[in-house]
Amino acid sequence: MQDRPYTFINSAMSADGKISTKLRKQVKISGRTDFDRVDELRASADAVMVGIGTVLADDPSLTVKSEERRRRRVSAGLDENPARIVVDSGARTPLTADILNKGTGRRIIVVSQSAPEERVAALREKAEILVAGKDQVDLTTMSAELKKRGIGRLMIEGGATLNYAMTSSGLVDEISVFVGNLIIGGENAPTLMDGPGISEREQAVGLKLIKYEPIDGGIVLTWKTG
Repeated sequence: MQDRPYTFINSAMSADGKISTKLRKQVKISGRTDFDRVDELRASADAVMVGIGTVLADDPSLTVKSEERRRRRVSAGLDENPARIVVDSGARTPLTADILNKGTGRRIIVVSQSAPEERVAALREKAEILVAGKDQVDLTTMSAELKKRGIGRLMIEGGATLNYAMTSSGLVDEISVFVGNLIIGGENAPTLMDGPGISEREQAVGLKLIKYEPIDGGIVLTWKTG
């Protein structure tokens, strides 16, 4: 048994690999069928995680939308929503963020030791605080601590920097991506995986395609890592 949660990324990207516009604004890529698929994935997770960039750009609530799925979770002895986690080295999460204020359930903000004490103290009024790493969040330490806190199945919903950091650190088990039937373009538009990238083929993370499903005019591809 591994000492971290089973971790999977779910995202949607255009046919050219972009997850938002060059202005880092959300654009509709998938449709109703895929939204329902994502809601089911969210309802099946112990926690849903995003990076601080996604919180600041999109202000997501990450709640389960389906009333039936929320009831199902409650009948199983769970909160209506999975725990919602923000990886936020500098404790920049706004106190007004939807992730802190909408829906029931746990909130966890993961900060570094260098995060301003006053910001951490303010966030502690609304969320659990997990400290991991000196100047930046140490993702390996974070993952192990999340497992200790009862998170067995972790869903990552972005953004591009967190996706790459988790994947390149060997902390992701599965990746599901809806590939939509549109081109976004833009050299500065975020892709599924940004971050520093690799310099040689041998450094790449290998994937094994395990499932594909055409929906909403696009296709969902699911890979195992390694």
